[in-house]
Amino acid sequence: MNPVAQKIDDLIRQRRLTQAEAVGRNHLAARPDDAPVWLQLGRVLQIRVDFDGMLACARRVIDLTPGLVAGRLQEIDALIHCGRASEAVARLRALEKRAGGDMALRLHLAEFYTHCGCHEAARRCYEAVRRLKGDDPAILYNCATAALTMGEIDKAEALLGQVIALNPHDYDAYYNRATLRRQTPERNHIDEMEALLAAGLRHPAGEVQLGYALAREYEDLGEHERAFACLKKGAGRRNSLLQYRVEDDVETAQAIKKVMAADFLAKVKQTPGPGPIFIIGLPRSGTTLVERILGSHSQVDSLGEINDFALSLMSLAGPTKGKQDLVAKSTGLDFEALGARYRASIASRQKARQGPERAGAPWLIDKTPANYLYIGLIARALPEAKIIHLRRNPMDVCYAMYKTLFRMGYPFSYDLDNLARYYLSYRDLMAHWRAHLPGRFLDLDYEALVGDQEAVSRRLVAHCGLAWEPACLDFHLNASPSATASAAQVRRPLYRDSLEKWRCYETQLAPLKERLVAAGVALDIRGAPDAA
Repeated sequence: MNPVAQKIDDLIRQRRLTQAEAVGRNHLAARPDDAPVWLQLGRVLQIRVDFDGMLACARRVIDLTPGLVAGRLQEIDALIHCGRASEAVARLRALEKRAGGDMALRLHLAEFYTHCGCHEAARRCYEAVRRLKGDDPAILYNCATAALTMGEIDKAEALLGQVIALNPHDYDAYYNRATLRRQTPERNHIDEMEALLAAGLRHPAGEVQLGYALAREYEDLGEHERAFACLKKGAGRRNSLLQYRVEDDVETAQAIKKVMAADFLAKVKQTPGPGPIFIIGLPRSGTTLVERILGSHSQVDSLGEINDFALSLMSLAGPTKGKQDLVAKSTGLDFEALGARYRASIASRQKARQGPERAGAPWLIDKTPANYLYIGLIARALPEAKIIHLRRNPMDVCYAMYKTLFRMGYPFSYDLDNLARYYLSYRDLMAHWRAHLPGRFLDLDYEALVGDQEAVSRRLVAHCGLAWEPACLDFHLNASPSATASAAQVRRPLYRDSLEKWRCYETQLAPLKERLVAAGVALDIRGAPDAA
């Protein structure tokens, strides 16, 4: 790395982004042929949410050094962030054709394919690396993740078993394996994991994954005290590794309520016809189940959990000083432009997944739980959008989040007090949307869906303006990929096992219950008009 590129890299690490950009631009004004500095400037602009600028930098690198793979990869990354997934996939395919034995490149390609929702292509790249490198545990782990996404549960389990045999200290493999199926007294991995803990871990942070894995397996066996003890230890360890303040999220929700009040929301319009279907709510509230039901309809394609609306918003808002600054800027945007950018982004993502030769379905699902924060903006920018809000028993949904080890996001879920405070903030914001946008979104109770699958599914389909199709009842036969925490569960028919699950831990969860009840939360939300 040349000295100027190294200096920019050092400034990025120090988060001195304004200075880093200035160094890059001043240097390039005198030396516009310095490709490494263009590459570093692209990194700076990505962090500063200038994705169009990032793309321009990447293309300058390609012009200067066509054979530099780093420039090609930055261009792909920029195209994804710009909402141009179909163009990104075209470039991924071109790079894949010439990847040969370059295993590092194939791994990069697999990652980007995954970001574009092209899970079969990602698996193809992982399997190619496996053929080149043999049974390397890290590669086998990636192959297992790809198999799980594609619904191949047995294959994923076998691959994770191989990972653990080759590297007993790959702690992620233990947790993922524990989530694949219900464990039984005759078939479980508890002794193996307890022995590993007793012998001492190579990486102490592995207590997180093993704690969650043991909690999952002990719960399956009905040993609830042991399960919660393991869960509490794993969650506590995870929480200690994070730099998170729940106050920041609470304050952001309050800022949203303040700036998106009656005057702002009075301008919301609603139009009929096809369009995006937003499935929102807290994680583990049933959003994936509803996605699979609707995604089984012939007129619906699901894009899964994507960040296209947030990226469209941030691109139009430009650089901000933080969440509250973004909230303040968001109300002054050109909402027609925001809607157009989002529509183009999801259309490109649909094309990337299906290829240009296949016509996509007219309704597109965006199943991103945290989009509940943007309901006001969605309603302003996308009058044709359908919005479905999943609700679930507050104690059940909080416990379900607490016992899930999320790969990314949801940092509030590893501490019961944080969980309570976040839940109350979410409930308060949903009440705000409900009061000012009556009838604009459908509240759907998970318990009602489980209790009367067909009636509630019909209501759900009708809300989207679709004709009923019986395939919606057989959602578990839907072969499309699923990359969520529920990837294994959605391959099963509807089940009732998770109803009132929290009561197995009523003593341990008492502080959470007391906090919610004191705030006036009804523990049975069905039919409650002001429920979350």
